Amino acid sequence: MEDKIRRYIDDLFLETAPTKKAVELKEEMIQNLSDKYNDLTAEGKTPEAAYNITIAGIGDISALLAELEKDMTNKEPTIHEMEASRQKSALLTAIAVMMYILCALPIIIMSMAGFRYTSEIGVPILFLMIAGATGLLVYNSMIKNKYRSSSDTMVEDFREWQSDDKDRKALRKAISSALWSITVALYLIISFVTFAWYITWIIFIIAAAIESLINVFYTVKKGKR
Repeated sequence: MEDKIRRYIDDLFLETAPTKKAVELKEEMIQNLSDKYNDLTAEGKTPEAAYNITIAGIGDISALLAELEKDMTNKEPTIHEMEASRQKSALLTAIAVMMYILCALPIIIMSMAGFRYTSEIGVPILFLMIAGATGLLVYNSMIKNKYRSSSDTMVEDFREWQSDDKDRKALRKAISSALWSITVALYLIISFVTFAWYITWIIFIIAAAIESLINVFYTVKKGKR
């Protein structure tokens, strides 16, 4: 029956040029349809019923095939353009990381210099740098090409899930970076203000607990998808 699924998909792609992208998509569809067919038969469906349900779940892929044909006529990005895009992404990430690392520096300098308005000026600067760094990471993630579709078929849902999963991971990393940058900043601020270095280290334990809760939230959310 899996050979029958392959023949069906081969017929759908019969008039589509066998480009690398088309072949990869076809093999991806065959694999996922075969997995769905096996799941249905494992649930007790007859081979014929499982095949019919599997094929019915494909939906109308004419728009997807048209997109493949359109991609053939579009100019693909050159190596220079791809390298420029990669360098831009690396630059934005480097700037964000630098801002995270240096966000507490104004407060440290003001405290060491005995500046009177350290809290009033230094703290807003710190949070502005953290907000700016987080914004850069989110922007860097959002400007990358993402696959979006209004179709509810299995193939479209799978490809959209793949793209969304990458975005969630990028956002998760940004949240983690912001959390630990704020933690370090608060540790330094509280320690310099109170001089209670013997106890202020506990803020790192609290931050670790918060990150664990965030991990649990993302794991549970992922499991519901």
